[in-house]
Amino acid sequence: MSAPARHAPRRHLHSVADYYRMAEAGILAREAHVELIDGEIIDTAPMGSRHAIVVDRLVHLFKRAVGDRAWVRSQNPIRLGDFSEPEPDLALLRWRDDFYAAAHPAANDVLLIVEVADSSLQYDRDIKLPLYARHGIPEVWLIDLDSNRAERFITPGKEAYGECLELSGTVAPILLPDCRIELPKLLPG
Repeated sequence: MSAPARHAPRRHLHSVADYYRMAEAGILAREAHVELIDGEIIDTAPMGSRHAIVVDRLVHLFKRAVGDRAWVRSQNPIRLGDFSEPEPDLALLRWRDDFYAAAHPAANDVLLIVEVADSSLQYDRDIKLPLYARHGIPEVWLIDLDSNRAERFITPGKEAYGECLELSGTVAPILLPDCRIELPKLLPG
């Protein structure tokens, strides 16, 4: 008698469609702080006041700087394939007259993503940055509130960005070089 075949346990990955069906069915509460990353539903921490003020300042500064050349979106979904829908702190998107009313933006709509990190630094660096790179997001800024440091990630590759540069002073996204942001204005004094 032969022994039964043994299989390693497999994760059940959720698609974006599954994710929305769970929300519609009430499995995911409306107030839940979650993101779908590579098929897994990830709990995210509620935002502290320092994090919130930096995100608010980013939105304000970018809206003034870009005008009608790009759409500024804060903490709303970006659809990255069938298994990921992160909610970056800020995304600069290609302008569309319909304001993305028909569907969430996809990777090819994104000009820049900005993640603000305090307690989320390791998650942003180890999970979200590789996800953004795999999907070809051209540029990501990571603002580390604990160290008052900002980094720019460019040249997306299969699992990581090819270049990481420290940001300081007045900076602009690569795809909107005349959209200048003064980083010192972002950090609470």
